[in-house]
Formats: sequence, structure tokens, C-alpha cells
Amino acid sequence: MREVLLCAALRTPFGRHAGALAEVRADDLAALPIRALRERHPRLDWTLLDEVILGCANQAGEDNRNVARMASLLAGLPARVPAVTVNRLCASGLEAIGQAARAIALGEAELIVAGGVESMSRAPYVLAKADAAFSREQRLEDSTLGWRFVNPRLAERYGVDSLAQTAEQLARDHGIDRASQDAYALRSQVRCQRARQRGEFADELIAVDAPRGAGRRRVEADEAPRPDTSLERLAALPPLLGPGTTITAGNASGINDGACAVLLASAAAAGRHALEPIARVRGMAAAGVAPRHMGIGPVPAIGKLLARLGWSLADCDRIEINEAFAAQVLACLRALGLADDAEHINANGGAIALGHPLGASGARLAATAALALRRHGERRALVSLCVGVGQGLALALERV
Repeated sequence: MREVLLCAALRTPFGRHAGALAEVRADDLAALPIRALRERHPRLDWTLLDEVILGCANQAGEDNRNVARMASLLAGLPARVPAVTVNRLCASGLEAIGQAARAIALGEAELIVAGGVESMSRAPYVLAKADAAFSREQRLEDSTLGWRFVNPRLAERYGVDSLAQTAEQLARDHGIDRASQDAYALRSQVRCQRARQRGEFADELIAVDAPRGAGRRRVEADEAPRPDTSLERLAALPPLLGPGTTITAGNASGINDGACAVLLASAAAAGRHALEPIARVRGMAAAGVAPRHMGIGPVPAIGKLLARLGWSLADCDRIEINEAFAAQVLACLRALGLADDAEHINANGGAIALGHPLGASGARLAATAALALRRHGERRALVSLCVGVGQGLALALERV
């Protein structure tokens, strides 16, 4: 197996639902970090790029018909460079990086751009075709998030709980009360604000000139963080699933827009093109869990990856577990034997503060972790996400 090097990582700011990036088409959004990578590496012969691999969870609107290919062309990459879109729902962006790393490790590629995109603001409503002639029972479904066009046999066998319901199930199973979830959510916001003040995200962010009515708006920072969050404000939010439940808009991730891209290379290609490696990709592992417990997916995925690498959790200086819900992260931390407030877990905050544009989040986590290893002189990082319909995915990085 050949060494796989992560040599650059860039992303757009993450916008709120119907916010600053809502007027940017998904394919244009995906093109932005790819174009930025190309512009920042003008000496690289981009005709030699072997592939573009992007994750995207929706693919029902402007992200249809292989958004990776459309974004590549919009970004100005040569038409000879192929591209493919992959879908592992919330972990799609990390899946893209893992697939790219495997191709390079096997000698099937030298240079790949990988990442992900999601425009949840622009996700369309979709209309099913009629089941019979002259039918009056056509269904309109929202493709923004969650189940649609459900197979009744799947529903009967596994249930089709909403994401919030799966988080509530974990909260019940693991004894995670509302106060613990709100405290975790506040930590995410505080850590995110602290990281922004220290410039932790500066190396990964690019500015976006987004349409705004008849004019343009320059977006330079993530839009979702709420620095005015307090425990009192979080406690005042109503539970999403009714009285007696614990999941709220404050202790869950949002609905967001964003894109991220990283440049991966073999050691030979990095040397040949004078690329400056940031981290090695050491491996990726996926695991399946019951759909109703999808949020616990990172636990078996991390366990499988650590066993394969011969690492322990104690070997990892930095761990990123995507914050789909505070209850979900806390369930994972407790199952892994880690403290709720461990400083090396989501040290810069996570999706509760920054947002969770589904297809982009995994790539964002990998980019943030890799750049943090370099910035802080740390050695190893783990990145993991839970996945709807019951999966987990984990990726290991090591500083060069």
C-alpha cells in the first residue's frame, strides 16, 4: 500500500437555511472550493488530476446528474478529468476522501480532489409518479432531510424513525438527560467561538461572493454559530417531539449549505508537484447498526478502524465526532469511555455550532482535523460520523 497524503483543504463558509448561501446553486457551490484549490496551486498541471470524488446526500435538485462532474467543469478543470458523486448520507464527504485514499494507496491514482457539498436551502420538493392512470393520490415530498418514498416492507421491519426520534431513542437508552444535552450544546458554541477568535478556521475558509437579490454579498465566515447562546436560552427552547422529550433546535445541528474539497496525492506525486503534505490518511472503516440507533454508528466504526490500525483511543490527540445531536455524541462518548467534556473531542466545536450541510460535513471534519494537527503539532486524529438508516464511518489521519 502506498502512502496517501492530504496536501490541501478548503471549504466555503457554512450558511444557515435560507441564509447567505441560499441563492447559490448546489453545483456552483461545489465548484467554489475546487476552483480555489486550482487557483492556489497554479504550478500544478491539473490535466494530470486522476479523479474528482464528491459526496452529496440529496441529489434531487441542482445537485442531480453527478454534481461532482458538473462542479468540476464549472470550476475550470479540464474536461478530460473524470468525476463521480458518492452517497453515504451524512458521511458522504468523508466517504469521498476515503475512496480517493484507497485508489491512491492501491496505485490506481496519483492525484485526486475529494470532498462534498450540500445545499439544503435549495433542496426541492419531489413529486412521485402516479401509481395508476388518472390517479388523484400523488405525493409531494420534501427532499431536504430524512425519509421519503418509504418502502413499506422496510418500515415494517426496521421502522422509519426521524433523525430526531433516533436521537431521542439514544437519550432514553443511555440515560442522557436534557441538562446534559444543553450543556454539551453550549460547549460546542463556546468552543467554536473560541476557535474563531484564535483563527483556527482561517486556513480552511474561502470567501464566497454570493448573490443577494440584484447584488452580491461577500460571505467570509460561518453563519450558523450563535455566540449569544446560554444555558438559560437553551433551556427555554421547546422539545421538538413534544412534552417529556429532550431534543431541541438548540442541542441539534441545523439545516445548512456548504462545500469542501481536499487535494490528495501519493508521496511521489506530492514530491513531483512540490505539494506540501499536511497529513497522511491511514485508513477508513464503516459499520452498520440498527436504523433506530443510527447515532451510535461511530462507536463500532471507530472500534473496527482502531483494531485494523493497531491504535487505541489514547493514541489519538484529536477526535472529531460529528454533532448531529448532542444526545448522539454523548451516547458515543460514553460508549467509548470518554468524558462528556473531553477537551480533545470536537475541540473547535462541531455541527451544533457550525452547521451540518450533509454531504460536506465529513470533508469539513477531515479538513479541520488535518489542519489542527499541523497547527498544534499533534500526531494523530480520528474523524467519525453517524449515518442515517443505521451506519457509522471513521477515518484516521496522522500528521506528516
